[in-house]
Amino acid sequence: MRTIDWVDGAVELIDQTLLPDRLEVLRITTVDGLIDAIRRLAVRGAPALGVAGALGVALAVATERDPGPAVARLRAARPTAVNLAWGVDEAAARIPEGPDAVLARALAIRDDDVAACRSMGERGADLLAELLGDRPLRLMTVCNTGGLAAVERGTALGVVQTVHERGRLAEALALETRPLLQGARLTAWELARMGAPHRLAVDAAGPFLLARGHADAVLIGADRIAANGDTANKVGSYALALGARRAGVPFVVVAPETTVDTATATGADIVVEERAADEVVTFRDRRIAPEGTDAVNPAFDLTPHDLITAIVTDRRVIRLDMGETLASVPPGARMPMRTAHRG
Repeated sequence: MRTIDWVDGAVELIDQTLLPDRLEVLRITTVDGLIDAIRRLAVRGAPALGVAGALGVALAVATERDPGPAVARLRAARPTAVNLAWGVDEAAARIPEGPDAVLARALAIRDDDVAACRSMGERGADLLAELLGDRPLRLMTVCNTGGLAAVERGTALGVVQTVHERGRLAEALALETRPLLQGARLTAWELARMGAPHRLAVDAAGPFLLARGHADAVLIGADRIAANGDTANKVGSYALALGARRAGVPFVVVAPETTVDTATATGADIVVEERAADEVVTFRDRRIAPEGTDAVNPAFDLTPHDLITAIVTDRRVIRLDMGETLASVPPGARMPMRTAHRG
């Protein structure tokens, strides 16, 4: 089943807010309906948002006399995730050519994502074999970076899936990912469906578990990668990077090439989305903090490039721990085998 797709003139997507209790597909026929699905996280994950952005432009062209305002609202629906704006821009560039050209570009972005996720899985699994040897691996991850975050397969969890398919997964250790529990609700659901051995841990236990040797590597996704390699991802990623460095465990970012934003120099230039306090002080409409309690709720945090072992995209592997940079390793470059690892 695809997380998001174009079916008979509408966008169809899995409502991720209902998982794991109920698997329901939404049929969306308006741009505002799609914006609402994006903002309330019915659809989420960098690759899926890129596809949603492109398909949303196709909706705008089909349903709006003047698609411009709708396209602008869609582009701004989530500011941190660069893939959403990228997908919107790619499809919007075809508006002068007509609706068929817009839809063709959106569908190409969808199909490219399927191929890109498979490539990331292979590259990431190969890198782990280089770093850690050809042995069963225990892999830690945060949030959800599987098929639910893409069209079919995923980024960081796609690497876990590839390792599992190769018979080299000892265990996946998923962090629950407060406040919306994407790890507990979504990642555990996906791991169970793929038959992968896994356990769940609370977010705060992640660095301690790394210190105790419970994982051989940490894999995360990304919502934006700055030109210097600084990475924005689900809040909790930075703490894992610190824990991984202290424990001497590889910390690997897995994201499509479209997540690399060369126009953003460093992580300091990335706008971090602040979400509503209700997500923290309530759970499923039940208050879990005293009435009147406010909350700070950043959806993402920023991991500096010097804490990252490598960045894996569908087109390249950049070994930041060996002094490589996004500028020094062009997309499509043939990667030599390497064995050195410096934390």
